[in-house]
Amino acid sequence: MIDQVRPADLAAWFAQNPEAAPVLLDVREPWELQTASVAPQGFTLVAIPMNEIPARLAELDEGLRIACLCHHGARSQRVAAFLSQNGFAELANVAGGIDAWSAQHDPSVPRY
Repeated sequence: MIDQVRPADLAAWFAQNPEAAPVLLDVREPWELQTASVAPQGFTLVAIPMNEIPARLAELDEGLRIACLCHHGARSQRVAAFLSQNGFAELANVAGGIDAWSAQHDPSVPRY
């Protein structure tokens, strides 16, 4: 099962395993990243559009603690499930996506 983590709880989720490097995997399209983006805060931000994940899977390490992010949470949930099927164990979906990030955690992030 993929953890569902609210944006405000992401730091605590990453901290559950300090041995694993924390990564926020943004699976939105490039135009979406230009519209609204998250500033890395104690994690590495990696941007790979959802449709490129299978071809670029080797860019991700199974030992990472990965939280997936999209606009509202549906695409990132599918990517997290795909990663789980491919041997990744420490996964979460950012519930509500970047829209929730803006509304609940960082209002400086534009909503679209």
